[in-house]
Amino acid sequence: MLAKFSTAAVAATLSLAASAAMAGADDYTFEPVNPQMKKGDDVTLAVRLTNKQTGKPVSDAVIFKTRVDMAPDGMAEMESAVAALPSKEPGVYAFKTDLPMAGRYQVTLSAKVQGEPETVTAKVIVTAIK
Repeated sequence: MLAKFSTAAVAATLSLAASAAMAGADDYTFEPVNPQMKKGDDVTLAVRLTNKQTGKPVSDAVIFKTRVDMAPDGMAEMESAVAALPSKEPGVYAFKTDLPMAGRYQVTLSAKVQGEPETVTAKVIVTAIK
């Protein structure tokens, strides 16, 4: 009986270790907090980072690269400066940027998540309205 229990315990441990080893950057997703906002200067744009497996917000990520441009509307050269703002909610990362005209904007993000060896990258689309 003890041998069967030990075998089951070892199998469960190996299974957990294998699933943890297979975790990767694709286990995380960025999504816009508000996919639509008014166009203008000094707009606050916020994205939420969540773990797909648990559905929980990821609040310890370090976002080291951001870009906002109008690539979805064929104007990738229409790039706006981006400045990080303090987080007010776990897993939400806010930025100040300009959305000078109505249209779709692509927010490109690169982040490091604590304990994750791969870089989490994403392209999030938001729409600026009049």
